[in-house]
Amino acid sequence: MPDLHLDVVTAERLVYSDDVDMVTAPGSLGELGILPRHAALVTTLQAGALRARKGADETNLAISGGFLEVRDNRVLVLADAAERAEEIDVERARAAEERARLLLQERRATADLAVAEAALRRSQVRLKVARRRQTTEIPR
Repeated sequence: MPDLHLDVVTAERLVYSDDVDMVTAPGSLGELGILPRHAALVTTLQAGALRARKGADETNLAISGGFLEVRDNRVLVLADAAERAEEIDVERARAAEERARLLLQERRATADLAVAEAALRRSQVRLKVARRRQTTEIPR
């Protein structure tokens, strides 16, 4: 029975809230695995896939950075942006990836380069999470 509670929140909404068995998050220094009774922790997150496992089910979310806090069997993710896999518009993510690649090829200014790299990373994360959902769905 799950005894770890996960909340994923953005400035706009509560994206996910449930009791889970395990959380895997994209920490700034690498991937974090969080199980029940994890030590208290506060860390920053980078753009990446956040996974919540509950029994045999896994929920995937694309996040674009933020903060994670673990305390008293509760995990709180304050994300800059977050989307569930089923909410991702794949065509829009592909278009964003293409725009970011074009900006990187132009290399106008250093500031533009950093923005383009961040946009490329976000779009790639969204596509990865969407693909993961498609490969784990069982055809009916």
